Amino acid sequence: MQFSMILLHLAGAALLLLYAVNLVRTGVERACGGVLRTFLGGARGGTLGSAASGIAMAVMLQSSTAVAMLACGFAASGLLAAASGLALLLGADLGSALVVRILSFDLGWLIPLCILVCGILHLKVPGQKARESGRIILGIGFVLLSLKLIGEATGPLREAAFLPAISGYLARDFATAFLIGVMFTWAIHSSVAAVLMLAAFAGHGLVPLEAAVPIMLGANVGSGLIAFGLSRGLDRKAQRLTAGNLMFRLAGALAALLAVENFGLPLEFLGSHAGAALVNLHVIFNAGLLVLCLPFAGPMAKLMTRLLPDLVASDGSPGQHRRSVLDASVVGTPRLALASVTRELLRMGELIQRMYAPIMELYQNGGREEIQRLRKIDEEVNDAHTAIKLYVAQVNAGGLSLDEAQRGIELTDVAINLEHIGDIIAKTLLVLAEERAAKKLRFSGDGWEELRALHERVMENLQLALNVLISNDVGSARQLVAEKEHVRSMERDSHERHLGRLQAGKVESIETSDLHLETLRALKEINSLLVTVAYPLLTQTGDLLSSRLARIA
Repeated sequence: MQFSMILLHLAGAALLLLYAVNLVRTGVERACGGVLRTFLGGARGGTLGSAASGIAMAVMLQSSTAVAMLACGFAASGLLAAASGLALLLGADLGSALVVRILSFDLGWLIPLCILVCGILHLKVPGQKARESGRIILGIGFVLLSLKLIGEATGPLREAAFLPAISGYLARDFATAFLIGVMFTWAIHSSVAAVLMLAAFAGHGLVPLEAAVPIMLGANVGSGLIAFGLSRGLDRKAQRLTAGNLMFRLAGALAALLAVENFGLPLEFLGSHAGAALVNLHVIFNAGLLVLCLPFAGPMAKLMTRLLPDLVASDGSPGQHRRSVLDASVVGTPRLALASVTRELLRMGELIQRMYAPIMELYQNGGREEIQRLRKIDEEVNDAHTAIKLYVAQVNAGGLSLDEAQRGIELTDVAINLEHIGDIIAKTLLVLAEERAAKKLRFSGDGWEELRALHERVMENLQLALNVLISNDVGSARQLVAEKEHVRSMERDSHERHLGRLQAGKVESIETSDLHLETLRALKEINSLLVTVAYPLLTQTGDLLSSRLARIA
């Protein structure tokens, strides 16, 4: 086989692996969002509980980076302490290593089974949960298929004349191999995919274990670097988690690198072949990192607070600087200006997510300080809303085409609706949370589960709305509009069941009746506002009816 064809097959297999890992993560986020938030809520306790939650979440999401970004959202809202967050991330590192260990087993027989089950779930079983479960299973099947394809694609390379020279150089130069691991993982943005690919290369004899180990250690540092880079624009409380975790990983990787260089590798204890040995060493490294660094989560949190102190706002009060991404230099170029408005709307959406995500936590055990912190985020939402309206007005002062003018109106409407959602959270849901805390009320078990389920559904729709805003995907837009009826049905069913509990004289339902009903109305209204993001796109494509009224014969 020609070398160009080998590279083509290898590139296709590698991209399939990246796509498969992302497929599983997306499916888990959509199908198990409530479970993930439950684990994340459990991380508010001690460091051991946080580490256990991190392991579970990383195994589900197949990504320690995804866990880190979820934790950053809670930390930015003040609902996750730095020490607990660092413990969570250390656990997530071990969880992602366990995922690599599981997927590296010889599971080729699962490939046709995964595709078969996925097809049945996606095509024959109704419901969003079934479709997302099919997505997860298909992703696992694709991961296994991609690893098989990598092995087949690299077969001819084993006889290549240049391979011994490159492998020998990397085996002698640990520093270069380490940096390759860092850069490669950063480039593909997935440590799971990077280590799986490296293990496949090592298992098929393309990379000797002496070179693969420093590359693997570099991949662990690269994974921490990914999360740190993604958190750069977030609140300092969020940045402290990823920076502290990166320091833990870097120190551990350098220590391990020195140990390997000076004492060698106990190959007879690591695995039967190079690929298995590398994966086992990857798990051992992350387990050792968790055990050794967990007692230092508190001191590291204090160090990060000193290195990354809270920013000071223009009025002298501590807080996050408001970072508008509206670009004044492109006001005269409508296409670029409207793209700038879209980016600012995404920032507004992220602020709304930070306000909305912890609502159920606040309903359960939130304090006044946490509630006030979320109200400050609403001020940022209001400022962004005002800035967008003024910016669009400036853009309209120039020469716009009809399509550009219409798009400006649509984006302004999105800003207005997002600002309204912020007001509902700040002036309704947070007020209800304060009332519940002041009166020490408790929801009934059934009532609480109904509210939690509705909150999770609206949270998923918030993420979907932001995806529609940036992607203009018709399928996602149709799904978002369909969710309006689902949420309305959930709200109506909960309302009726609540009235049934009142008739039965259930004390907890009587005491929390106003809280329950007002929360239902607020969540339904938030969802209705989110659905409007899809209306302009579906109107253009003819997928949206002008009225729900039946025609008169």
